Amino acid sequence: MTERSFALPDVGEGLTEAEIVTWKVAVGDTVTLNQPLVDIETAKATVELPSPYEGIVTSLLARPGDVVDVGSVIITIEVGGAAEAEPAPQVASDEPEARTAVLVGYGVSTDDAPPARRHRRGTVAQAPPPPVPPRAAAPDRPAAPLSTPPVRKYAKSLGIDVASLHGTGRAGHVTRDDVDRAAAGAPAAPAAPGRADAGPTRFAGVELASWDEGPAEERIPVRGVLRSMAEAMTRSAFSAPHAAAWVRVDATRTVELVASLRDRPAFASVKLTPLAIIALAACDAARRHPGINSSFDAEAQEVIVRRSVALGIAAATDRGLIVPNIKEADRLDLVAMASALDSLVAAARAGTTTPSAMLGTTLTITNVGPFGIDGAVPILPPGTAAILAVGQISAQPWVCDGEVCVRQVVELSLAFDHRMVDGALASTYLRDVGRFLEDPAAALLGG
Repeated sequence: MTERSFALPDVGEGLTEAEIVTWKVAVGDTVTLNQPLVDIETAKATVELPSPYEGIVTSLLARPGDVVDVGSVIITIEVGGAAEAEPAPQVASDEPEARTAVLVGYGVSTDDAPPARRHRRGTVAQAPPPPVPPRAAAPDRPAAPLSTPPVRKYAKSLGIDVASLHGTGRAGHVTRDDVDRAAAGAPAAPAAPGRADAGPTRFAGVELASWDEGPAEERIPVRGVLRSMAEAMTRSAFSAPHAAAWVRVDATRTVELVASLRDRPAFASVKLTPLAIIALAACDAARRHPGINSSFDAEAQEVIVRRSVALGIAAATDRGLIVPNIKEADRLDLVAMASALDSLVAAARAGTTTPSAMLGTTLTITNVGPFGIDGAVPILPPGTAAILAVGQISAQPWVCDGEVCVRQVVELSLAFDHRMVDGALASTYLRDVGRFLEDPAAALLGG
């Protein structure tokens, strides 16, 4: 039997640290190859790390909440059989000692490197915590329900096993109310219709207690996705001169087209929404006006025009705002765009968006319509020239051939970097997006 160490890999491009969110295994558990071991949170996303070995977990060297440096050992696994005799693959290196690969696509580790950990408050831990006592292996243990660290801690203080509860929160999350009902011996309440519309239960990446139950003042550490969002938006707001333009559009034909296509076989496995057509409109208008798909290189004093759209979709998640993108979105048809949006939204909601999915955004859409908002003027993601905000599509009075009629109307607004995008370019781009939505069938057929 041989004990193997697994070091925290670089799951992005140049990331130096990550926070341990949740261990999915415990000391004594038997793990299989590629079985999920732990959820970690980087400055970009939450990532699930799979096991590179088969064997028995012998120690966990970081606690939930610890900020761990890339290359630090976080878990050891006792392996045997063929795995014991198999040498670890070597990676060429100019260092005195070569480093060994720990997992394809997740970087390398140095087993002799001392683990360096910082708890969420920033204190330095010089040594790993005492190993958790081994317990009987439980390979068939059911997955723990979705919940947050504050809720799990609260449940533990009351002697309640979160795994035994039925979550009534958004996406099946176990909430503080669920724990309170269990403590009072009351039956679990079913998820109330419209619960998700009652207002956010999370803020800045944590679940907030209710107004009456929470403390008079609460401090939330700025870390992970929240820190990345704060830094990016501050940098953008104070480095790029923002300007905006907006237009109201009759999107009735867009709504009708979506309704007529939803039952077609091509869309049987994907959810078609007006956002897919809006995304196509944004890409189509970018092809007509390439300058909107650009960025400003302040150091080189150059404007970079890109002729491939990496379309970012702003997504509000439990851990904060992220902007994953659809690569080469300008090459997609309606079916492919709907499928790409489906996958992007599902990954964002599940917290499985990868760091690579958020790199290289060139143009962004933020959809505030689902929140019942008519319009917004957003802040530009750094490194982009424009962001399109889409309000709710709603029935409104509209003048049709000199008569007032009811149409499905949407407000579009475009925030742009005024260093290279002037009002004329922003206005003509926005006008073309609007024209596409006014008659999407003709725009799609016309290529």
